Amino acid sequence: MKGLVLSGGAGTRLRPLTHTSAKQLVPVANKPVLFYGLEALAACGIREVGIVVGDTEPEIRAAVGSGEQFGLEVTYIRQDAPRGLAHAVLVSREFLGEDDFVMYLGDNFIVGGISDIVEDFTATSPHASILLTRVPNPHEFGVAVLDDAGQVTALEEKPAHPKSDLALVGVYLFGPRIHDAVTAIKPSRRGELEITDAIQWLLDNGSQVRSHVISGYWKDTGNVTDMLEVNRSVLEGMERRIDGDVDAASELVGRVVIEPGAIVKGSRIVGPALIGAGTTVVDSYVGPFTSIEAECHLEDTEIEFSIVLSRSSIIGVRRVEASLIGRDVEVRPAPRTPRAHRLVLGDHSRVQISG
Repeated sequence: MKGLVLSGGAGTRLRPLTHTSAKQLVPVANKPVLFYGLEALAACGIREVGIVVGDTEPEIRAAVGSGEQFGLEVTYIRQDAPRGLAHAVLVSREFLGEDDFVMYLGDNFIVGGISDIVEDFTATSPHASILLTRVPNPHEFGVAVLDDAGQVTALEEKPAHPKSDLALVGVYLFGPRIHDAVTAIKPSRRGELEITDAIQWLLDNGSQVRSHVISGYWKDTGNVTDMLEVNRSVLEGMERRIDGDVDAASELVGRVVIEPGAIVKGSRIVGPALIGAGTTVVDSYVGPFTSIEAECHLEDTEIEFSIVLSRSSIIGVRRVEASLIGRDVEVRPAPRTPRAHRLVLGDHSRVQISG
């Protein structure tokens, strides 16, 4: 079995951050979202993985390389534009050959991995297998309809009037017959080759499509709110580890990770929280569900439930909450008011904020 990871797309819902960075490389607990998917594939015993890339190909290549760090052999497959998930399968035909494969959306996050699903697919050999989860807003997703026996009867992409609340999770397992399907279908009203249409073609042509309704944690990390929620979930699973320097005037409460080279002085850090390598925290409060990447500087600042990317500084600010702050950002005081701030800042930003 092979893996196919989709890492194209513009990431419009994470702008301005994704004007200068691939959305799949935005970190969760100081590790790119894409890496979690690659690790999940490697944990299933998959070794050959194709990564479908677009305009951010240089960044993805620089971060993933040959795949050796994950125990994978990576092939990069160029997609000229985001033309739909089925189009990604179409352009990957040469790489996939006649092998079964897992298609994994690079900005999706599933707690617990997919090993059980892969094992079931291998044992039962259906033409396709899909993962489903119940959502409150099914009109924003591909939706599946099941009969009383739990068999898939129909699929629809982002329907205006959903017939169920079962959304397709961004992981699909396919046998080689999917290649006939993606060749047969036509672009949707959105102008894309929809994977839901391809799976519907399989159903209409007598193919077996299995489904698994998952109850575990899943998020499409395409917007700031979901990024922060995934970050919270990952941080909750951390174990306390102090590898940096913490002075006697500081207090660390709960599951706090201080990476090597980080310095904490006169500060209070309440976990779960992660302080990256080489970061300095001085006279500050870092609250729960916060991850600070490497080489940042926090001083006389309060921050919680936030993600701060590398080499950024926040000095003299009260108070930062529910924020995603990009790389090389400077946040400093300006004239007065207000006392709480919610920020979504792109890389290399310069912002003045009232103290």
